Amino acid sequence: MLRGRLSSCATRTSWPCRARPCSLIPTQAMCEALGVAFDEAMMSWPAGPKPCDGLWAQHWYDSVHKSTCFDPQVGKKRNLQPLSPELKRILRAAVPAYQYLREHALDVRTWASKNGASVNGTVVDHGMAQSLYPDARNHDVLAYVASKRRGGGLVPRALVQVSAFDSAVQGGDAVWEGLRVYDGRIFKFEAHLDRLFDSARAMDFKDCHTREEVRDAVIETLAANGMRDGVHIRLTLTRGEKTTSSMNPMFNVFGTTLIVLAEWKPVVSVATYDNKKGVSLITATQRRNPPMCVDSKIHHNNLINNILPKIQANLAGAADALMLDIHGFVAETNATNVFLVKRGAVHTPTGDACLPGITRGTVLRLARELGYEVYERNISLAEFHAADEVFTTGTMGELTPVTTIDGRRIGDPELDAAGPVTRDLQQHYARLPAERPEMSVPLPEF
Repeated sequence: MLRGRLSSCATRTSWPCRARPCSLIPTQAMCEALGVAFDEAMMSWPAGPKPCDGLWAQHWYDSVHKSTCFDPQVGKKRNLQPLSPELKRILRAAVPAYQYLREHALDVRTWASKNGASVNGTVVDHGMAQSLYPDARNHDVLAYVASKRRGGGLVPRALVQVSAFDSAVQGGDAVWEGLRVYDGRIFKFEAHLDRLFDSARAMDFKDCHTREEVRDAVIETLAANGMRDGVHIRLTLTRGEKTTSSMNPMFNVFGTTLIVLAEWKPVVSVATYDNKKGVSLITATQRRNPPMCVDSKIHHNNLINNILPKIQANLAGAADALMLDIHGFVAETNATNVFLVKRGAVHTPTGDACLPGITRGTVLRLARELGYEVYERNISLAEFHAADEVFTTGTMGELTPVTTIDGRRIGDPELDAAGPVTRDLQQHYARLPAERPEMSVPLPEF
């Protein structure tokens, strides 16, 4: 019924009215959608309640005032009372309809952008949608969210929800992987699944989704979105929903929650990783967690140790932050593994205080195959400052040259951002998905 009615009616959310009650934009946009002429008389209406308002009237008008539209009166004592069982049942039944209408609601911001109109006194930029979503296709992607015991499946982006009782919300109690899709193939898919389930076992997850279920969910999500190339996937497995708010895993009785978020995100469009011009790093004040605290080999969602250095990098105008271990040796950046090149040899920190990344392992193997000397060892910050070349590795950005660390130029300033070794490894790595089919899992036709 809703689908049929939507072709002849328009809905909108209340945020523009709350933001600026006197603004004409929401009403003008609604009139245009309905094909009726706008009249300024529409901006005033008699105060309610009215007989047609129905069951919710007393609750609605207790929190709405004609002078402030959708905001409660300032200073007024609110009529707080328990919601009756009858209204709870109605609310439960109404939520799916509300969510469907909300998904199809008139986007006043988009209307204002197209018409060069003003929201909150500011003329809306015509490119606003593009600034929100670097790739406009990500505006309405379908994500996969499913509980082992409660079920679930594909959900439009605007309606994606994870329970407030889920362990990911209750303490970052989840594990995750980042995947890339190249030309109809998921690169290193099995290696990522190995690490996902190794992390889940290390975290002692119970009643876990199976490998086959995860694999099927990823492929189903890609197929539903029509994604075969230039795609990045954030794959998350949480301990699941709890019966009550607590850090205790004993309250997790519904099995794990699986989240598959796939986005159009080609390597060339990832802002943090400019593989042509290179990026700048700073050294973080925070130290990377040692195995005696939180072992970085567990690819977990509790990322505060990564986020704080990232904030520091943002404030300094750098792409990322280089992190040292508790002994003062370089571990990795807040988001990637890191390599240096000195006199033609390739060096990278040991995996003791970092996540031994899958891209890192692939580059180590590739460098050895190409005949480079390769060393995994403790490396000081001074060695990175004095390196001939530095580059980072990760699924998102592949191999990214580093041009400065702490404001110091890396290598010869007369040369390109990527030195000869980095460029050689970049070029050979880029060919792996096509030339090494055993490294990828092909997608079925869709």
